[in-house]
Amino acid sequence: MTAPESIKLSALTGKIQQALSNVFGEETYWVVADVTNHSFYAQKGYHYFDLVEKDTSSSAIVAKVSAVAWGNGAIRIKEFEYVTGQQFRNDIHVLVKVAVSYHQVHGLQITLLDIDTSFTIGMLEQQKQQTLQRLLTECADFIRKEGDRYITRNSQLSFGAVIQKIAVITSGNSAGFQDFRHTLDYNRFGYKFQVDTYFTVVQGETKAELVQQRLIDVYMSGIPYDAVVIIRGGGAQTDFLLFDTFLLGRAVAKFPIPVITGIGHQKNETITDMMAHSPTKTPTKAAELIIAHNKSFEDAVSGLQQTILIKAQQLFSEHYKALSALNSAVINQSRTVLQHHREILHGYHSLVSHGSRSVLQHHQHALLNLSSAILSRPRMVLAAKQNELQNLVANIRSFNRLYTQNKRGQLAHYDTLFKLMSPVNILKRGFAIVYAGDKIINSALSVDPGSHITVRLHDASLEATVTAKTPHDGTGTDL
Repeated sequence: MTAPESIKLSALTGKIQQALSNVFGEETYWVVADVTNHSFYAQKGYHYFDLVEKDTSSSAIVAKVSAVAWGNGAIRIKEFEYVTGQQFRNDIHVLVKVAVSYHQVHGLQITLLDIDTSFTIGMLEQQKQQTLQRLLTECADFIRKEGDRYITRNSQLSFGAVIQKIAVITSGNSAGFQDFRHTLDYNRFGYKFQVDTYFTVVQGETKAELVQQRLIDVYMSGIPYDAVVIIRGGGAQTDFLLFDTFLLGRAVAKFPIPVITGIGHQKNETITDMMAHSPTKTPTKAAELIIAHNKSFEDAVSGLQQTILIKAQQLFSEHYKALSALNSAVINQSRTVLQHHREILHGYHSLVSHGSRSVLQHHQHALLNLSSAILSRPRMVLAAKQNELQNLVANIRSFNRLYTQNKRGQLAHYDTLFKLMSPVNILKRGFAIVYAGDKIINSALSVDPGSHITVRLHDASLEATVTAKTPHDGTGTDL
């Protein structure tokens, strides 16, 4: 048996090399494919990977070829990573420019010459816009768009005066969470916070359901949190695909507690950011937002306190002078009234004394006439007249004493009354003088809600603003 005709392997590979060179030569091709089996050798700057095409319905691989990038190709990959924020790695969908060659030792080679950054960015942006449109269509009752801004139920919530109780959704080993907590714990204002962690996976598009469950856990806890903070550290663009999902966007948009995001991206805004109450770029920025919110409240209170103090000092000084002048006027007028009534009472006393003497003299004359007349009458008549005279004198004296005592009592009553009616004594009994501007008011007709009034008590003046006015007929103070 004769041996078949044969050639050397190098001759065969040479024919293959020549054939491929004749067909492809200096040709290059733009190819759409997915990256798998990627390895990078940083010391040499070489990338080794496979380019694959998958069936759109079953995800089965329908084509696969090994590829390499080095030299200018490696430089283009580095530029791609910088521009997109996307690491060149497995499972990314790319548009690459390649050349086909054949090496007698290494076999068929596909060499990456360039990579289209806009293709990858465009694919991600297209998916994002489709998701946003779906949110507007299916969640119209709590998501709407005004200009370039998305208005959600969550974004329309209001923070409390201060933020103290915080629920944080993050991964257990997140460096971003450590930055967030350090910023809160060591804030220079000394604010204290209650931070409860709800750990989960915050990477991978398929993990959106886990983050949604953490939001449900926060709500079901029953704890009245002031805010929920979603934190993730930095990473490649595709690391944030979790936050561009319809599921998580919808959950955040309708969540009943204000959501703050600190996802760690510096370039693009995720759908979760758009749906949230307060998006920030990093976990540290999220913490700083909370601290700034609390500082704003503290500054407002301090400013109001200072304003009240200054106004109170000014008004107290002004009204103290006015009250002192009023007090002096009341005292002087009281003295004048008392002197006037003393003079009137003295005149009454003189009149009564003079009238008593006249009556006595009249009766003495009558007695003399009677004495002359009774010389011819019996002693019984004389005794009766003497008794009448004694009774009359006693009555006159008693009338004079009672009248004088009565007037003195009236004078003491007036003196006591004027002392009781003194503004100083009235204020000490729990009453108050109300001023509107520099005028004393005794009716609420000229006072409306929002008006500024001054309430003068016996030991201080109070500045107040009327918050409400309720008319009444006065029966509430009947005794």
